[in-house]
Amino acid sequence: MYYISHLSKDRKLKKLLEAAKPHKLIKRKNICTYLCASIMSQQLSTKVADVIYQRFLNLYGGKEPTPQQIIETSSETLRSIGLSNAKASYIKNVAQFELEQGMDHKKLNKMRNEEVIEYLTAIKGVGRWTVEMLLMFALGREDVFAIDDLGVQNAMIGLYKLDRTDKKKFREDLLKISEKWSPYRTYACVHLWRWKDNAPVKSVKKKNAKK
Repeated sequence: MYYISHLSKDRKLKKLLEAAKPHKLIKRKNICTYLCASIMSQQLSTKVADVIYQRFLNLYGGKEPTPQQIIETSSETLRSIGLSNAKASYIKNVAQFELEQGMDHKKLNKMRNEEVIEYLTAIKGVGRWTVEMLLMFALGREDVFAIDDLGVQNAMIGLYKLDRTDKKKFREDLLKISEKWSPYRTYACVHLWRWKDNAPVKSVKKKNAKK
C-alpha cells in the first residue's frame, strides 16, 4: 500500500509494518447506524458488542433501521437487548439529530476533520473519540490521530518507551511522534492497535489489563 513507504521512515513503526498486512479504509453511507453501533459498543468487548448490535438489527427484521424507526422504538425495548438507559437515550439522540440536522455522508464529506468533530459532538452521548473512530472507519479519513485512545497510548508507550507520569509531557510526546506520520496517521493507529492486540504478554498488555 502507498502509505507504507511514508510510515516506514519511522524505524520503530517500520518493524510493525513489515510484520503486518496492509490495511484498506472503507467508506460507509449509513453514518447514523454506524454512530449508533459505536455508542452500543462503548466499554464492551467486541464479541458482546456484536451480539447486542445483532439484537438491535433483529428488532427491525435484520435490517438497518431508519432514524424514525429508532425514535419510535421504546426505551424499554432498547434496554431489553442489553443497552443501558444512557445508551438507549444516546441512540435516540443520534436518530433525532439525523432527522433535524442531518449527517449524510455527502454532507460530512464536505467538512474537515475538526468540523465533523465539532458538528457531531453537539449530540449528547457522542464524544470526540467516537467521532474520531467514525472519521477513520466510516468516512475513510486517512489522517486522524486518536490521541486519547488507550490502545494507541499503550502501544506507543511500549514501542517508544514513553512515560505517562507527566500527562502534559506525555501528550506532547505523542503528538510529536505522530506528526511524522501525517498525512497517514489513521493507518499508523490501525497498525498500533494490531500490534498491541497481537503482542506477546509484556508491559503494554499488563498496563492495558489493569484499566
